[in-house]
Amino acid sequence: MNVQPHDHIVKSHDEEQQRLIGDIAVMGELVLSQLENALSSVENRDNAQARRVVVADEQVDSMEHRISQDVMRLALRGPMARDLREILAGLRIPTDLERIGDHSADIAKRALVLNQSSPVPLIRNLRALGELAAQQLRDTLEAYRRNDADRAVQARGHDNQIDIQYTRLFQNLVAHMTGEPHDIPPCTHLLFMAKDLERIGDHATNIAESVWFLTHNHAPLPPREKTHDTDA
Repeated sequence: MNVQPHDHIVKSHDEEQQRLIGDIAVMGELVLSQLENALSSVENRDNAQARRVVVADEQVDSMEHRISQDVMRLALRGPMARDLREILAGLRIPTDLERIGDHSADIAKRALVLNQSSPVPLIRNLRALGELAAQQLRDTLEAYRRNDADRAVQARGHDNQIDIQYTRLFQNLVAHMTGEPHDIPPCTHLLFMAKDLERIGDHATNIAESVWFLTHNHAPLPPREKTHDTDA
């Protein structure tokens, strides 16, 4: 069998693309672990765990930088249309993952301060919001690994529920601070943590949309179903 040089180039390019997808998936798992550990450090008042999250954020940053360099090397090889979408996704997704890592580290940093105060009952509500954000990220990463646009659309739809839960928690925290002024400092930290989780949902949504773009190019995304907060 006569193997042409072009065949070697194509094979090498495909292998690099598969390695890129694998590296992004590994980064996603690290970021998801960071988020889960940050939430656990708040719930369990675990300062050591919070510090590990803060330290590990440097690893997330390093992975994002390395992946972006790999993407640029791929971009210099004159890719086809599908390859261009892979390259764009390879730039967008790690950036969103890096921002999720930053928000998780911010939650951990606030946990170190929050843990110095007496426990606030609404911490469990923060955990509920965090679990929604973590599940959306988990589903989105699975959609990316499987190149599953339908799953990505489903994951994208969860962002509305996160927004509703965030608004509800925000209102509850404000009401609690009004009735319990001595809890204003810890509740303020919870407000910022809740905003971090809401932003994590936004970045997970961006990743889901990048997965759709990989498969459907510029075809418009299906409209998101609206979930009404009947308890508001």
